[in-house]
Amino acid sequence: MKKKLFELRKSYDKLSIDFEKLPSHPMDLFKIWFDEVSSHEGVDEVNAFTLSTINSIGDLRSRVVLLKKIVNESFIFFTNYESEKAQSIFHNPKVCMSFYWPNLERQIIINGKAIKSSKKISDEYFKSRPRGSQLGAHVSPQSKEIPSKNFLIQRLKKIEKKYKGVEIPRPTNWGGIKITPDSYEFWQGRPNRLHDRVKFFKVQSNWEYVKLAP
Repeated sequence: MKKKLFELRKSYDKLSIDFEKLPSHPMDLFKIWFDEVSSHEGVDEVNAFTLSTINSIGDLRSRVVLLKKIVNESFIFFTNYESEKAQSIFHNPKVCMSFYWPNLERQIIINGKAIKSSKKISDEYFKSRPRGSQLGAHVSPQSKEIPSKNFLIQRLKKIEKKYKGVEIPRPTNWGGIKITPDSYEFWQGRPNRLHDRVKFFKVQSNWEYVKLAP
């Protein structure tokens, strides 16, 4: 590496959290932040988040996925149900979502529980995908070992031939995962590393929050 890691520094000074005007529901604040980040340049995929899961032997794994729907109080992304992340979720539904938006110096960490979404939601979203993405869902045995890149190319040719001129059905092993939050933490970068942090958590059916030290 050409640069020394300890010399990499950034000053955070764009915005702050107004603790006197926080909405009563954290989903409302999430949507406000999402819209504000979306309206500024600097983030190619504002809906990208890091998803952390725990598998059957207790190993933790994180990867970036895309948020595709918000239904009531839940977040939904889509995946192959035979993938490593989905299998981990089916073993242990506790997950963590982390959104990082450097253009406005913001981060949101959400802990919750994940389950399969309804077939209706999965079918509706699959139909909205480009045809190439629909084909890809049939082609890829996600997370499984493959002999070569050509293996996928040949599978794609077969699937293209099979569904030529007809509607492509949703694979039964592909669909939505719904995450229902138990807590949210909002982080706003501030000067001198005195960042603003607020954590929302559920008490019975209501949301409460506390301010956290940086």
